[in-house]
Amino acid sequence: MARRDFGALERRRMRAVRLFEQGETQAAVARRLGVSRTTAMRWAQSLEEEGREGLRAAGRAGRKPRLSAEQLEEVEAVLLEGPIAFGYATGFWTLPRVAEVIERVADTRYHPGHVWRVLRKLGWSRQKPTTRARERDEAAIERWVKTTWPAVKKTPHAKGPRSSSSTRAASRSGPRSSAPGRRGGKPRS
Repeated sequence: MARRDFGALERRRMRAVRLFEQGETQAAVARRLGVSRTTAMRWAQSLEEEGREGLRAAGRAGRKPRLSAEQLEEVEAVLLEGPIAFGYATGFWTLPRVAEVIERVADTRYHPGHVWRVLRKLGWSRQKPTTRARERDEAAIERWVKTTWPAVKKTPHAKGPRSSSSTRAASRSGPRSSAPGRRGGKPRS
């Protein structure tokens, strides 16, 4: 069952009411409906104290949205016109700009850090423009990659043992001594 399917939750409670009315115990109702015994006990108490109405759905859960459907449509209409039409110098919507649009259009203040929730509700996603210099010379870049880069690129040294550590020199790779004591030198004092 979906987490917020309130209709399904109410139907399950009404099924519990029918089972209680048929004389089923709380434990039996809990088993048959796949809920905890504590939940079945609460349902039985509500049924006893308030009747069937006590187990009806209470309505929507959580806080009511700050923007109505009409306000969301107005905000989206402004966003679709673009930031330049709204008076901004560049053609990019930023969260602070969208927060300002919401405040002007719907008279509701949103912190810029929470505006993304409104945008997601509208089906918008984050768009990041590609950043390339206007002066970019593709031919020069290609020449550099083919000629200069191989000369300056770091390569492992051809001679000597290599180390996996960038701060420690490579160790000798000769045979280990079978003599007692610590490896690499002086015995402990």
